[in-house]
Amino acid sequence: MISRIVIYGLLGLISVVYIVPLLVVVLNSFRTNAEIGAMGLISLPQSFRLDAWPQAWSDFCIGGQCNGVARYFWNSVAMVVPATIISTALGAINGYILSKWKFPGSEIVFGCMLLGVFMPGQIALLPWAFLLGKLGLANSVYGLVLVHCIQGLSFTTLFFRNYYVSIPDDLLKAARIDGAGFWRIFWKIMIPLSPPIIIVTVIWQFTGIWNEYLFGVVLNSGSNQPITSALVALSMSGTTVRTYDVMSAAVLIGALPPLLVYFFGGKYFVRGLTQGAIK
Repeated sequence: MISRIVIYGLLGLISVVYIVPLLVVVLNSFRTNAEIGAMGLISLPQSFRLDAWPQAWSDFCIGGQCNGVARYFWNSVAMVVPATIISTALGAINGYILSKWKFPGSEIVFGCMLLGVFMPGQIALLPWAFLLGKLGLANSVYGLVLVHCIQGLSFTTLFFRNYYVSIPDDLLKAARIDGAGFWRIFWKIMIPLSPPIIIVTVIWQFTGIWNEYLFGVVLNSGSNQPITSALVALSMSGTTVRTYDVMSAAVLIGALPPLLVYFFGGKYFVRGLTQGAIK
């Protein structure tokens, strides 16, 4: 009984440590800048105001651009949605091939792709900058879509390959005997069995791509950057007056999509990982 109380107490303390920064940002987004200056950053709001949110969205200067975070937010949406869909689809096909349609050297191919999981993103910066320049995609959202599709392929392939290995080969053999080919087996058998791992992969890719900073700040600049790069530029701006209320609202706008994804899809994420592990 005592050990359980200690464990729950430690977990509660750790939860508080993690939740306090978020709580401070949320509270400051509903306070006025004058109140924050007078009372300090860590204080309960004396008033509840929403003025900072529309200002952060459409009327706030970041890196010389005074159109708020709206442009950068939509840049991230235009980047993360196609990159998530494409990388998940390609990962499903790769996992299907490497687990059920093996060919000479397939294990070597999988091993090489697996190296991409452990390769730091910094190693790929110069090659990507060179390639995007040659393709005419430098400093564009489309260039970042291509980067994240390829960068995420190792993870998605690993997820799907490990999941598909657990599906009995006899199921596919029976389908082949009935005359089903590569694509028919994929669409009629593998995909209907894949919702748990698809959910895991989509959540993983969406949050990872949305929160990624390195490629966005190095490969893009100005109004073509995603929101993570814009928020860092905001925090490093050299202005003498800090509008902490608007800055807090801007940070929350940038954090809302992954927070909502985890809030509504977190249980499915854990369920999908569990099903993939014990299937």
